[in-house]
Amino acid sequence: MKPLEGLKIVTVEHFAAGPYGSMLLADLGATVIKVENVKTGGDPARRLGPHFLGDNDSLVFQGWNTCKQSLALDLKDPDDRRAFESVVRTADAVMNNLRGDQPGRIGLDYASLRHLNPKLVCLHISAYGRNNSRAAWPGYDYLMQAEAGLMHLTGDPSADPTRFGVSIIDFMTGTLGVTGLLAGVLKARTSGEGSDVDVSLFDVALHQLGYVGTWYLNEGIESNRVPRGSHMSVSPVQTFTSADGWLYVMCMTEQFWRLMLEKLGRQDLAEDPRFVDQNLRSRHRDELTPILDREFARQTTKHWLKVFEGTLPIAPIYTVKEALDNPFVQEVEMISAVPHSSRPDMRLLASPLRFNGQRPRQRAGSAFGADNAGLLRAEARPVNG
Repeated sequence: MKPLEGLKIVTVEHFAAGPYGSMLLADLGATVIKVENVKTGGDPARRLGPHFLGDNDSLVFQGWNTCKQSLALDLKDPDDRRAFESVVRTADAVMNNLRGDQPGRIGLDYASLRHLNPKLVCLHISAYGRNNSRAAWPGYDYLMQAEAGLMHLTGDPSADPTRFGVSIIDFMTGTLGVTGLLAGVLKARTSGEGSDVDVSLFDVALHQLGYVGTWYLNEGIESNRVPRGSHMSVSPVQTFTSADGWLYVMCMTEQFWRLMLEKLGRQDLAEDPRFVDQNLRSRHRDELTPILDREFARQTTKHWLKVFEGTLPIAPIYTVKEALDNPFVQEVEMISAVPHSSRPDMRLLASPLRFNGQRPRQRAGSAFGADNAGLLRAEARPVNG
């Protein structure tokens, strides 16, 4: 099932946030036409190594661009601009993830494009937004993690400030961006009027502070990193050592706390005055941790997973290899075969969405400029440069 079939998106994008968001739409059946700069060889992610797929393509690029078409143009060239507008005329939305000052300059905003289609929705994914003192600033995911306080909250208190292991702000911004795009399209279909939709990496990063931000805004509480990847206020919710590795345990409720103690044979801890309720356990986390470490260290990770299976929220702490080789990943079909002309056995992470129990099928993203002839009229100028 491809629920977005019939939706047409034209996107001027590169690297991660925009491509990740538009890929979600493409995998769900939307026609996503990726406009790439003919002068520079297209999206720089095509040349982002170290693992390449023939000429001007890479595993990084394919991981963010499945099911998309490629249209190679120079938007500053009058003929190519006319070709671009001919494609936009029948689109539902145009999106970009350029610097905040660029969409207005090169005519990618609603004011510039509404004459082509008054229902058009224009999504702008930028670093800091389009209408403020930082509109012209370049910016990337890790900078946002730094300035929004996320690096200050990540890692062990004794360690340096630490970023997330992946570009989570890029992916969150892309996801929220296309959520706004779809909302705009729905509104345009009933009102007949399109719009600009804006989302920035900075805003999304700050929004991820969640309750930590709410605590500060209302109580002046300045949260800091806590040891063992612990929850800020609930305990025990943290890592523990097993005989051969690490576990993450989440006793988010009193029921889970007492279940864990029963299975560990340590019901005595429920009566310990330091640990009798959630607030006290959080306050005495440093005393509780070594006690539970000793208990979990008596057996292997596999043993504890079996003991608590389906009853206590618990997970092994895996390497990337272990995570992707996990049999459960195969069971839920989160890895899909996506043949590529240079790599027939290419595998990618599948769409996390299911419709009627099925994940949308994926195909490799088009080669640079491969769809020019099909997308443009016969008299359109061929790819040059």
